[in-house]
Amino acid sequence: MIKYNPKNWLGLIFHVYSRQVFTKLFPGLLSIGVLSTVICVVEIEVFDLNLKTSTAIHSMLGFVLGLFLVFRTNTAYDRWWEGRKKWGSLVNNARNLAVKVRSFSKDVDDYKFFAMMIPNFAIAMKEHLRLGVIDEELISKEDWYDDDFASKQHKPNAIQLKLYRRLNDMLSEGRISGDQFFVMDKELKSFQDIIGACERIRNTPIPYSYSMYMKKFIFIYVTTLPLGFVDTFHYWTIPVTMLVFYILVSVELIAEEIEDPFGKDENDLPTDDLTRKITENVQEVLES
Repeated sequence: MIKYNPKNWLGLIFHVYSRQVFTKLFPGLLSIGVLSTVICVVEIEVFDLNLKTSTAIHSMLGFVLGLFLVFRTNTAYDRWWEGRKKWGSLVNNARNLAVKVRSFSKDVDDYKFFAMMIPNFAIAMKEHLRLGVIDEELISKEDWYDDDFASKQHKPNAIQLKLYRRLNDMLSEGRISGDQFFVMDKELKSFQDIIGACERIRNTPIPYSYSMYMKKFIFIYVTTLPLGFVDTFHYWTIPVTMLVFYILVSVELIAEEIEDPFGKDENDLPTDDLTRKITENVQEVLES
């Protein structure tokens, strides 16, 4: 995730990210520029058609397209923000669980176990949402690690099972009471709810027909712009069309990037930082 000062106008205008977007769009911009040039040359120089066209149709279509793009961006941002709220809940619930373990149990081994496994869950969740395959070198291993865990496909689920088994052992061996188990269960149960919600965001893109229609609408709108503008702007039609293409497609690219907020793109959620924060906060509580 890009960290920035929203009040630094010049910095935002000339930020390197704008150049990265331009690089991605350069082939499309070049194609639109060539198409606009061909249309201008054919109409102005070759046939001297002097067609009396109007921009009214494109103005009306542009208004409709703007509404679609606003809806598209809002939908993508809702997914990004919901993912951020779920990760914020994970941070809070991990801290709460660590505090309750430290408060309720007097067993140092319990402290060590939860200080290792709560961060392990956050790491496994991050990698599961990002790649689908967990790099086990990121997970702290001690006496809890076994072949049964290594064979599991859903590592966060397997880690939560280990946490619940430890919690049940603490109850059955009298290190916590039934009421304390019930209180701690609330935080531990929320781990499954959070990863389930994040999986829903990752695995449910916007409907195919909607995405396809948006791209077709933008393509048709931009490729027909030179026909409507050439009579008014003449050769200025070329940069105007390219500018309109850049603006419209940039918005669509940003929406595509943030609708899946768990990857490594620059606008994705800072899951590495959040995982590190969970690890530091939990270990501070349980290892002090």
